[in-house]
Formats: sequence, structure tokens, C-alpha cells
Amino acid sequence: GLFLPLITTNCAILFLALTQTSRGYNFFEGIFFALGAGAGLTLALVLMAGIREEAELSDIPDVLKGAAMSFLIAGILSMAFMGFAGLFSGA
Repeated sequence: GLFLPLITTNCAILFLALTQTSRGYNFFEGIFFALGAGAGLTLALVLMAGIREEAELSDIPDVLKGAAMSFLIAGILSMAFMGFAGLFSGA
């Protein structure tokens, strides 16, 4: 219901804090990491909302409506974003 988006947002914030501390970033590296992660999360949320809205207005089979469509969209977006993994690793 209402609390699921709040829980997932808190989990994302906790993940960013734990990732930053486990990598041993200094203050400025941490700021840039947080800004980049925030921009990426915002991009993912906007894309997901836009695709879900388009799916609501489209004629899709009843089997894919609701949670099934959300999982399908999330899976495709996660595969698309995995293409960026290691893009700026320096190697």
C-alpha cells in the first residue's frame, strides 16, 4: 500500500550509505558518488513511471497488467542499466 514506496526509498538511501562507507571514499568522493547515485535513481524512477503510464494507456493482455508488468519493466530496465556497469572504471 502506501508504505511500500517509503520502505524502498529508505532501503535505497541505506544502500548508498553502506556502499559509500565500504568503499572508503573521502568527503568529496562521497559527495560525487551520492550525486551520481541520486541522479541515476531519479532517472530510473522517471523511466519506470513513464513506461508504466504508457502501459496503462496501451492495449495489453490482462495477464500482463498490474504487478506482472511492473516486474517485466523493472527487469528490462535493470538489464539496460547493467550495460553502464564498469563504464568509468578506468580500465
